[in-house]
Amino acid sequence: MTTPDTGEAAAVERYAGFWIRVVAALIDTALLLIITVPILLTVYGRAYLDSDKWVEGPLDFLLTWVLPAIAVIVFWMYKQATPGKMAVKTRIVDAATGGRPTTGQFIGRYFAYYLSILPLFLGLIWVAFDRRKQGFHDKLAGTVVVRRDEQHSDVARFGR
Repeated sequence: MTTPDTGEAAAVERYAGFWIRVVAALIDTALLLIITVPILLTVYGRAYLDSDKWVEGPLDFLLTWVLPAIAVIVFWMYKQATPGKMAVKTRIVDAATGGRPTTGQFIGRYFAYYLSILPLFLGLIWVAFDRRKQGFHDKLAGTVVVRRDEQHSDVARFGR
């Protein structure tokens, strides 16, 4: 599909499915581990890896719970995507309009992830079966993840 004014391929958005979102999550997880694990090992030593505690101390809490929450929400607010989503050319949009979600939707979406994982990760797996490829966190926040694709001409229909 080409644009009439430039003759260049037009970017078309369609829903991002389960596996492309898994790849994005793995990229984000790897980046987060590359940043946090060396710091945590420096502060807490190798015993940190063998610990069965949820939180070793204040720095552990900040680096494994607070920093990721802030980083993800800030990336969503400014880029509508985390680095992993950007790498696989996906972004988060409002499910009704296809536009930029509100800050409240992004914050709600982040915390809705916890609700999505509680029933044996069913809320995340649901992306594979849902017509609009929404997980429970997307449904609760009113968002959908879309791919930019210059090869396909099928446009995702928002709000239907």
